[in-house]
Amino acid sequence: MPHTSALLGFALVCLGLVLTPGPNMIYLISRSITQGPAAGIVSLGGVALGFVFYMLCAAFGITALLLAIPFAYDALRFAGAGYMLWLAWQAVKPGGRSPFQVKQLAIDSPPKLFTMGLVTNLLNPKIAMLYLALLPQFIDPTAGSVLTQSVALGAIQIAISVSVNAIIALAAGSIALFLASRPSWMLVQRWLMGTVLAGLAVRMAVEAKKV
Repeated sequence: MPHTSALLGFALVCLGLVLTPGPNMIYLISRSITQGPAAGIVSLGGVALGFVFYMLCAAFGITALLLAIPFAYDALRFAGAGYMLWLAWQAVKPGGRSPFQVKQLAIDSPPKLFTMGLVTNLLNPKIAMLYLALLPQFIDPTAGSVLTQSVALGAIQIAISVSVNAIIALAAGSIALFLASRPSWMLVQRWLMGTVLAGLAVRMAVEAKKV
């Protein structure tokens, strides 16, 4: 098992990442606001399954192939940066919308909600980068089985992400009403989200390849 200090450090990093607006958060908030908290929780089930997929891939070394192929790593890194810049622009452009603003969406069935949550997470570049570049830094080969450490770290990330996103999904309606009644807060939230996303995009684009 990883050392306690490594587990705590990894947990703090995961908490910071899940609090950063991204595709998962935007999708869950949109779904919870337009179809209710229950729909958001069902969608979160699909998101959680996506986390499990990435965690198992990392644990068994499958995603390490991307690190061994420079072009694949760079393609993922720059695609992710470009997508985050696009999200940032959507937040701050004239007439842009906050993810907490209510908008009409089609009412989907639970199976479709679950599937959309899964697909959204599988296509989320931030999650791929988490497992490709961050998780290995907290693994100590001298502390025991690398597989066991990978699974333990992955389980921590999943638990934190699911817990935080569940709270966001359940509270999305209340937060949306609060922001809607205070336009200045809505503007601040939009620019804060856009700034954070743009910062992450720049950092991802210029980050040196980790080995």
